[in-house]
Amino acid sequence: MMKSKNTPKYQALLKWLKSQRLEQGATVRDVGLLIDEPFQIVSKIEKGQRKLSVDEYMQYCKALNVDYRKGLKLLE
Repeated sequence: MMKSKNTPKYQALLKWLKSQRLEQGATVRDVGLLIDEPFQIVSKIEKGQRKLSVDEYMQYCKALNVDYRKGLKLLE
């Protein structure tokens, strides 16, 4: 089991999350406010500097009103 946050599939998930945010015109500050985290956390997650927890992933998807299953398919 690979536990690195630098796997191609994990990077694809982060790219997908960022693209969803950008498509909606939301900033990292906007997402930070919606998930009750500092915007720096959101930025670090998107850059791959901080590992995204399952709970944070679900909150992120809910904040952007995107289907979490689409992102999970990238990890299959």
